[in-house]
Amino acid sequence: MMTYNFSVSPDFNPSHISGWYIFNTWLQRTINEDIHLELYDNFELQRKAIADDQLDLIYANPFDAALLVREKGFTPIACPSNQSDEAIIAVNNESTITTIEALNEGTRISSTDDPDVRMMCMIMLEPAGLGSHNTVLNQRDTYVLVAKDLLKGDADVGFFLEETYNDLSDFIRKDLRPLVRSQIQVIHHLLLAGPKLAHKRDEIAAVLLAMKDDSKGKGVLESLNFEQWNAVEQEETEFMIDLMDTLTAE
Repeated sequence: MMTYNFSVSPDFNPSHISGWYIFNTWLQRTINEDIHLELYDNFELQRKAIADDQLDLIYANPFDAALLVREKGFTPIACPSNQSDEAIIAVNNESTITTIEALNEGTRISSTDDPDVRMMCMIMLEPAGLGSHNTVLNQRDTYVLVAKDLLKGDADVGFFLEETYNDLSDFIRKDLRPLVRSQIQVIHHLLLAGPKLAHKRDEIAAVLLAMKDDSKGKGVLESLNFEQWNAVEQEETEFMIDLMDTLTAE
């Protein structure tokens, strides 16, 4: 039996690691295929795997979905119903900054290498006249480290995926304050099938959409903090990719 490789965008909440292993085990049994879950510590490592055609199934962030669909022949399967991608720019709760416009040149930014979050947050900095040319970027491996930069005063603002910010511990979050949130609403992660799994695309879509009505499937969804999967068509994916291209160009 052929083994297919599955991966998840590195920006997922670490508390859901076990959930993705549970999902992978459930999917293997449900479609009777051998699927290996490979989790990468950062986007650079995962993009190398994508470039080397090592992945057959991926829960991808919107930024990487463009590459996967238009250059690697991946096709959309589904997306979680309750997980649109929004970004937050946060500050230390004791910061005197209360609006984006109050930020100045030389602002110290702490961010992961999550591409769509960084893109959305840089757009939200534009009212202050800030961009990559007049800010200082500190890249961190995780959102927890971004939060620690703010708590220690090593950064003026931090970039967060909204879902991950909300999942920070109460102990950390009580000392942070959101400055602004994106409200794009149509950008989201996607489960994509590569060319080698194209023949299983419709079967995978069918079992994912039925998960919410099955006791075991519902438990798997809960382990990922998903309510249910929604079907995603090629046209909808192309629209999202076009939007990402437009935002990136600006």
